[in-house]
Amino acid sequence: MYSPEFSELAAVTVRRLAWAMKGSMGQAVDVLVKALPAFINAEKVCELCRDKTKCAVCACKSCGEMPKKALSLLYSEVTQ
Repeated sequence: MYSPEFSELAAVTVRRLAWAMKGSMGQAVDVLVKALPAFINAEKVCELCRDKTKCAVCACKSCGEMPKKALSLLYSEVTQ
């Protein structure tokens, strides 16, 4: 599995989100990745994707999600 290097800003923010969720940094990143397509042009990401074999497990497949739904997901993870 790929292990990315985070900027200090990203690492500090993800750590605090993990604390708020009472979870791990990996769980926090998972929540962020699931919410991200609601805030970006996920259709463009899909269009420019170089590995069409992973579409079934990619968060961008839900291109039509609204930011409110993503914010709700983030809020529910932090307030549990």
